[in-house]
Amino acid sequence: MIKKNGNLFIISTPIGNMNDITYRSIKILKKIDYIASENYKNTLKLLNKFNINKSIISFHQHNELINTKKIIKILQKNKNVALVSDAGTPTINDPGFYLVRECHLKKIKVIPLPGACAAISALSASGIPSNKFCFEGFLPKKEKKRCEILKKLKFEKRTIIFYETPHRIKKSLKNILKEFGPNRTMTIAREITKYWESIKYNTIYNFYYKYKNNSLICKGEIVLIISGYVKKNKNKLSKKIKKTLSILKSFLSLKKTALITSKIHNIKKNNLYKYLIKKQNNDKTLKLLK
Repeated sequence: MIKKNGNLFIISTPIGNMNDITYRSIKILKKIDYIASENYKNTLKLLNKFNINKSIISFHQHNELINTKKIIKILQKNKNVALVSDAGTPTINDPGFYLVRECHLKKIKVIPLPGACAAISALSASGIPSNKFCFEGFLPKKEKKRCEILKKLKFEKRTIIFYETPHRIKKSLKNILKEFGPNRTMTIAREITKYWESIKYNTIYNFYYKYKNNSLICKGEIVLIISGYVKKNKNKLSKKIKKTLSILKSFLSLKKTALITSKIHNIKKNNLYKYLIKKQNNDKTLKLLK
């Protein structure tokens, strides 16, 4: 006789607004046998709201390894278990990785139910490119380690997402300003889906000084979203330089145009001459195509 295992359901729970729970999640929570919960009180509130009565197994960072074995045994007895975190999507900066991995190794089916996630919700409303991003969780508590992490990410081209706490936000912003510079764009999303929800977009420099002077309230759960590193093109010419070149080349040779413009704008003559030659060739090509 083939032994049948139960299923592990990964169920996302609301990160603030209880109405964000999905119909499917409620349906599954009513059907499963056990709930593995990171926070007993929060889970009980959710269950009571939707009139669900289930056995809850404590499952947090301090007992994750021990209780993974316990839950695997339950699943192997053809019982179904739902994994829920304190809030949001389980395993995303929350316990559950070991349990999910063990389920795969034991050929136990893992079924994810999509739902709330603070990082993704904040990213979608950030106004910062979201086609490529990296999630770094919470920055380290100690400043030395925090700066080490930021230095490693300084040249990361993808959008960067951090979680941060209210009592560390000012220190972290100071470190971010030091390592990333003042001009990168950044979004600070606070209390997503809750009554005091706030999503602000600005430069790192402006955010730091607003927080430093207490003009923004440092409360609630915070998501930091920082634009990725963009390599500066030192050879890129400004509108003013291009205008000067355009005027002078109508009266002078390309070499003299480049020479005079280089002295006016304090820029290398060779770069200007190369630009003029390239533009001249492009213009000739366009005429031939017409």
